[in-house]
Amino acid sequence: MQANIRSYAKINLALNVIKKISNFHKIESIVSFISLHDEILIKRIISKNHIIFFTGKFSKNIGKINTVSNLLSILDNKKLLKNKKFKIKIKKNIPVQAGLGGGSMNAASILNYLIKKKIVRINQKQIVDICKLVGSDVVLGLNSTNTIINYKDGIKRFANDKKIYTLIVKPTIGCSTKRVYSKLRKFNKPKFNKPNKQMFNLNFLKKMTNSLEPIVFSMHRKLKNIKFFLERSTCAEFVRMTGSGSALVAYFYSKEKCDNAKRHFNKKYKNYWCISSKTI
Repeated sequence: MQANIRSYAKINLALNVIKKISNFHKIESIVSFISLHDEILIKRIISKNHIIFFTGKFSKNIGKINTVSNLLSILDNKKLLKNKKFKIKIKKNIPVQAGLGGGSMNAASILNYLIKKKIVRINQKQIVDICKLVGSDVVLGLNSTNTIINYKDGIKRFANDKKIYTLIVKPTIGCSTKRVYSKLRKFNKPKFNKPNKQMFNLNFLKKMTNSLEPIVFSMHRKLKNIKFFLERSTCAEFVRMTGSGSALVAYFYSKEKCDNAKRHFNKKYKNYWCISSKTI
């Protein structure tokens, strides 16, 4: 038994931190998925242990303990795999410490596969509980479609009828989610209590923010300069950091404008990673 799985990157089109309870932050966010993806090869093996390894440009510095190893450990401990072992190879095309959710989406994609193949048999509540044990945003990757999270932990999905073109830019620096949130002192009032499809309209999104941006920009002024360049030098509808950074996303209605922006950016910042993509 062998399968190839695509694990898509997520982007936060808007993000508000509402409050902090103990060490956990309650957020609301408008989320889409883009065509940029990691490639996962999963194969059943006869072995005492799972084998997990990473390849690709962004595979460096991924430790032996990661979201995928955590997922398999949880499934083993709950005896849900019934002693079945797997060899998992992940080609990392999604940058790490970028706010693109690469690791979390890897875990979600693998869990999805195991459920669909009836290797793991659990109900919806158990699925959500396992996702939360692995990571706070793993549950998003169970369905790679437009999603709105409200601060009461409600998740509502929407069909993506209109594709948005995106230019994703990541400099050499990475951002630790834990460190970024530890510096947060100001909180926002809820804005997405009544989720609806119109919230994915770029005209609505232009007025929104990512409340983590000021913190990250104070830590890494370089990112603020890049955002300024993208806003002033391209035809982007708007530019915003995704998640806790460090990736910035410029949004476009047309592929032509997005591709032109990529060429323009590459001339200015030759050593920075950037890719044009679109929502799926």
